[in-house]
Amino acid sequence: MEKGSRPAFRAALSLCGHYHAQITYLHVLENEHQDNMALQSLLKEEGMREMYENSLVDLKAKLEARIDKFFKEEVKEIDMLKEEQVSSMIREGKTWKAIVDAADEIDADVIVMGTRPHSGIGHALMGSTATKVMQNSKRPVLIVPLNK
Repeated sequence: MEKGSRPAFRAALSLCGHYHAQITYLHVLENEHQDNMALQSLLKEEGMREMYENSLVDLKAKLEARIDKFFKEEVKEIDMLKEEQVSSMIREGKTWKAIVDAADEIDADVIVMGTRPHSGIGHALMGSTATKVMQNSKRPVLIVPLNK
């Protein structure tokens, strides 16, 4: 989980706690490696694809455990929210697209996400995930600014 997850998650807890809503914490594993031709060539070797897939299963299990611990730490501090109101989801893909698709899939009322400040040139060259989510989502997006 990224360092900035906590402030955005707390904002979601506060917002959803007032409305007795559900929170789905989404963690996206970027799959830029799919475009890496050298890696794709390596994965064609006998046994490599299975080893790769097993490592993803293991990684997802470890992430689920970390997310569960994170939930318990955060939820116990907020009286108006119960653990049952919080769930998690792990996806692979382009981060902005995975967020938009997951929000559509669960029919989210709002997307809450954090964003770090970017330099002007950095933002112009690659754009931010938050910007892409706002441009491509049919749902309202609450952006929580994160400190450097």
